[in-house]
Amino acid sequence: MAPQGVAETSLRSLRQQLTGEAIVPGDAGYDEARTVFNGMIDRHPAVIVQCHDPTDVSHAVRFGRNHDLAIAVRGGGHSVAGMAVNDGGLVIDLRHLHEVSVDPKALTARIGGGATMSQLDRATQPHRLATTGGRASTTGVGGFTLGGGSGWLERKFGLACDNLLAAEVVTADGRTVHTSADEHPELFWALHGGGGNFGVATSLTLALHPLPAFSMALLLFLPEDGPEAVRAFRDFVDTAPDSIGGAVIYLSGPPEPFVPEDLVGRLVCGVLVTHTGTEAEIRELAAPLIALPHESEVISDIPYADLQCMLDDPPGMRNYWSAEYLGGFPDDAVTTFCELAGAMPVPTGSQHIMFPMGGAVARGPDTSDEVGDYPVPWRTSPWAVHPFGVWEDASDDDRTRRWVRGVRGEMEPWSAGSVYLNFIGYEGQERVVASFGEENYRRLVAVKAAYDPDNVFRLNHNIKPTASPSAVAA
Repeated sequence: MAPQGVAETSLRSLRQQLTGEAIVPGDAGYDEARTVFNGMIDRHPAVIVQCHDPTDVSHAVRFGRNHDLAIAVRGGGHSVAGMAVNDGGLVIDLRHLHEVSVDPKALTARIGGGATMSQLDRATQPHRLATTGGRASTTGVGGFTLGGGSGWLERKFGLACDNLLAAEVVTADGRTVHTSADEHPELFWALHGGGGNFGVATSLTLALHPLPAFSMALLLFLPEDGPEAVRAFRDFVDTAPDSIGGAVIYLSGPPEPFVPEDLVGRLVCGVLVTHTGTEAEIRELAAPLIALPHESEVISDIPYADLQCMLDDPPGMRNYWSAEYLGGFPDDAVTTFCELAGAMPVPTGSQHIMFPMGGAVARGPDTSDEVGDYPVPWRTSPWAVHPFGVWEDASDDDRTRRWVRGVRGEMEPWSAGSVYLNFIGYEGQERVVASFGEENYRRLVAVKAAYDPDNVFRLNHNIKPTASPSAVAA
């Protein structure tokens, strides 16, 4: 039966056009198809189109517009605000567009718009190549890259969007356009951080980099030793080569062999160091950190794709995140950051994270004067705090959300103003404008007006096609 507002004949016609499937409430697989990463999101779209090729995407866009249905686009489904699904609208599900084609000679990969990070990493690893990916293997490559793309390799290889060479995009009128530095250059610029505002990316071409070796060092400290460890990590990263990445992560001690039994389920401070090189090199580079008294350690060579899976959360967990990008990380900020860990609900899957930036991220890509830098001004922040609320029991909803908001509020005195939108839910339009900067936002509005003047693609961190930054923020 066709959903309310959609005639049975229209739905039948759509299904005849598709190579893929159109699923409506009551169909087998509907509940699975509407489920996203964040277990707090429970929405019921009128139609889910599981696209098998870009033509399916074009048909879905036109169908949604013809029936005045709000359109959501699903890749990996990792938006913490649940932007990949809606109530009563149309979902364009890209998960069948997951092919990854690697050209080791050209050092490029062509990636389907529904591919996950694991599918990309597993395809490039046999060639000893990689590009900056997210820190969870189930993240969708498309949404991650279009939003900017921050990951373990960023200090060495830049943001994911810095590695974007071309994209195939289905626009709001159902056209497919190829965009690159030479074709639709303003659209191409906007895709470097502007998210899914301008169309449905059915494929992306990313630059790859040689990665002959990769290693990690994970040290666990008692919470009372956290401030010393965090300061030491800060000072270490300040002078470390670009090959070094990592994070400080307060978390509940996981039930892993390397975690002492008495720390399982308790708050611990983890210092993770990553290196685009060998175990012997990371031991030498990170020697000052390794020399600190700590409770447990894992130091080893590891395939990059395996590290990408290491911090994966199980599906169905409840999620609420935020972030602040900092202009600096002085001692008083370190003290505040460490104290805030004490309020994190434990034991849960929540994590209290501080990422170092710098390196290739801060330098940015080589772009022409005509193009200018991409609309990701947060790249110049040296540090990013990311309270990452993950829990199972709905009774923990209020206290976990309070903790996340509290972290952001307490760290705000050191904020640089801009923020990576993939790390947050919807926190108001003023926050969206600030994330791009007003000048970039005005330019993005012009691109939006050219490619999506009716704001068809609005279920995202939205760029409105006619509003000025000051009007939107008011």
